[in-house]
Amino acid sequence: MTIIAAADGSALGNPGPVGWGWYVDEECWAVGGWAHGTNNMAELTAVLDLLQQTAHLDDDLLVYCDSTYVINSITKWMPNWKRRGWRKGDGKAVLNVEIMKALDEAMRGRRVKFEWVKGHSGHELNEAADRLANGAAASSAPDVGPAPTAYRRLHASPVIRQMLHTSGGRP
Repeated sequence: MTIIAAADGSALGNPGPVGWGWYVDEECWAVGGWAHGTNNMAELTAVLDLLQQTAHLDDDLLVYCDSTYVINSITKWMPNWKRRGWRKGDGKAVLNVEIMKALDEAMRGRRVKFEWVKGHSGHELNEAADRLANGAAASSAPDVGPAPTAYRRLHASPVIRQMLHTSGGRP
């Protein structure tokens, strides 16, 4: 079986309040955000959380993503960055290196395919992930009232929640 999902991130101001979301269907999605970060950080975090939440499943994973930065980071650039001690070709440090290292770990042994989709083009899954990410970024903005520094929410039916259940106290 293949799990098909979309992952997206959003930043208001870039940098600014950020949100991320991934979406499989109305019964299975997750969202989170924090008060200050970049769009790329949010995009990467959406994919990372999806990988972590499905890590214990033996299913293939197809991820629709509107960020070529995320797709290229994971599928093209990461091996060379690792070989160079997490440095880019110009010798500068890789941005978002802690998220990148976590993504590298989360990808180990996984069968994951990424497909680029144009953002805001009507792709059903990407549009749903985009709505989640934008809502999370808006909820993380200081002008909407008190918001936690970082938060995460997983929504899944009891059957899906049992399938996605991971250790460590996460839903």
